[in-house]
Amino acid sequence: MPYAMRALGLFTLSTSMLLAGCRGNNAEQPWIAYHQQLSEDFSSSLIERADIENIGAFPEQRERLIPVAETRDGMLNIYALRECQITSLIAARNNQLGRVAPPSQHWLYERELWQRLNACWNSGIPDSLSPENRERFEQLMQLKTAQLPAVSWNAIFDSEEWVKSFSRASYAQDFRHVPDMDQSLAAANYLQQMVDAQFSQAWKQDSSRLENHLKNLYKRPLTAEILRTLQLATQRLNEASGYLAAHEAAAETCLSAWNSSSELDDFEHSAHKWLTVINRLITSQPVEPPEAVRAYQARWLSLDSQQAPWQQFLEAKAAHEALRQEHPACTGN
Repeated sequence: MPYAMRALGLFTLSTSMLLAGCRGNNAEQPWIAYHQQLSEDFSSSLIERADIENIGAFPEQRERLIPVAETRDGMLNIYALRECQITSLIAARNNQLGRVAPPSQHWLYERELWQRLNACWNSGIPDSLSPENRERFEQLMQLKTAQLPAVSWNAIFDSEEWVKSFSRASYAQDFRHVPDMDQSLAAANYLQQMVDAQFSQAWKQDSSRLENHLKNLYKRPLTAEILRTLQLATQRLNEASGYLAAHEAAAETCLSAWNSSSELDDFEHSAHKWLTVINRLITSQPVEPPEAVRAYQARWLSLDSQQAPWQQFLEAKAAHEALRQEHPACTGN
């Protein structure tokens, strides 16, 4: 089974990421160059730079999951349910491999169980049941329907691949060379598709495809990288703005063109795209997110909160661009 093969792959990825982390990255380089450029334009001292604080810790497992009660064995022991083709499915879930399966496989099991029960409920089988067994079947159908959204939520928020995306053991990226995130977007969009279609009989899930997408999510802590890059950009822009504000505009002093500004715009576009996807995965699910997740989302992931990195970045960028407009541009820019 695909999930049984993941441990070795995840270990290999972890090792390669650790080695990459030891080498460091060049996130500060465009900001060092830009600050140096400003100090040269004004023939003044270098801009003072402050350290960047890390992002907040992702909620602990018990804080981010939704409790789901185990289904009582008696509810599954309805004789007529043998005709619903769920016997082998339940047996696979209850064997040794099924009990240690990762959250993603539990999600697939619960969704397939719901599909088979739902199809059976809408067939002629319930009419052949005794009143007692029909009532038990109806209770089981209602229970599994009510539980599936929570199972879907837990499958995402309990997966090590998802949690890895918010890892504090991450680095800001050089905004000029942010790694391609097409695979990560495809993975997040597939999870969204599974959430949207969880009560669909027509949409067919694919275990291998799901596991491959999760493996791609694990390759890099993309959410944390974007948040830290936004924080770094905000801090460096504010420092540059403070520097400009301290130097009055004068005809004899001009500003050189900032050659990396368009690349910062490109990063802004990518960051917005990713945060939009992540926020939708949280808010579009038919369950109420746990309080710890809502608080984390508001503080770190929100596109609207003035306290979150995204709005902080937009504010710093707009303020800096306005200050640049107060200074004449050097001829030939």
